[in-house]
Amino acid sequence: MPWQGDIASTPTATPRCCCRERSGRLRLHHKICVVTGAARGIGRAIAARFHAEGATVIVTDIDAPAGAATAAAIGCRFEALDVREEADWHRLAAIVPVADVVVNNAGITGFEQGMVAHDPEHASLTDWRAVHRVNLDGTFLCCRYAIGAMKGAGTGSIINISSRSGLVGIPAAAAYASSKAAVRNHSKTVALYCAQQGWRIRCNSVHPAAILTDIWEPMLGTGDDREDRMAALVADTPLRRFGMPDEVAAIAVTLASDEATYVTGTEISIDGGLLAGSAASPG
Repeated sequence: MPWQGDIASTPTATPRCCCRERSGRLRLHHKICVVTGAARGIGRAIAARFHAEGATVIVTDIDAPAGAATAAAIGCRFEALDVREEADWHRLAAIVPVADVVVNNAGITGFEQGMVAHDPEHASLTDWRAVHRVNLDGTFLCCRYAIGAMKGAGTGSIINISSRSGLVGIPAAAAYASSKAAVRNHSKTVALYCAQQGWRIRCNSVHPAAILTDIWEPMLGTGDDREDRMAALVADTPLRRFGMPDEVAAIAVTLASDEATYVTGTEISIDGGLLAGSAASPG
């Protein structure tokens, strides 16, 4: 039967938040939030921050054991979800028919099983389609579910996690860059559609660059050159470091909250200044 009421299964300590201390209330109090790909990394950080800000959080992931463990650690509910499968979304809609915030975070790079060719010349059609099926088809289905879960109240926030790679070309990861660029554009389409219907349903995309999560592990490796690889990957970033998942979660909290009710159809880069240009001194 559809879920009703408070789904938090175990009590957890709520981290202190300076914004909460100033305002005297939780920023996401009473909001029902669904987060995809929340078993680890950015999704887990977002789910934890949402819970800390008073939200009722539904953690979803294709990895049921990891997702259930994350939900138990945070103190919320877990639902298995393969974002590629329409039937899974129908099942989630029956369980959680109403939502205030939906975060579309689930995604893959195509390198999860190791380094394979993903450049425009050598990428296989099978690998190309596999990345788009998760990143793009999953986004379409997620946004469609979110609209259905929000239009009754006529308000809500859809947050699509794109990537810095969705704003620039990536020769060695063509499918990933293409799919994340499509996420950016679809977010704007959803935002305009919802506004056209007269709903206060907002949709925005978030574009992290090098955020230190498990998704980087195939590229970093475990050898003696791991630190050198890490340094090389952020050498062009003005802040000269990887970002952390909680830094992305902080932006997601703002977009989810009533502080951002006039923000829709836009993108937010979290990239350490990468897209601003070079921080190098003039030669």
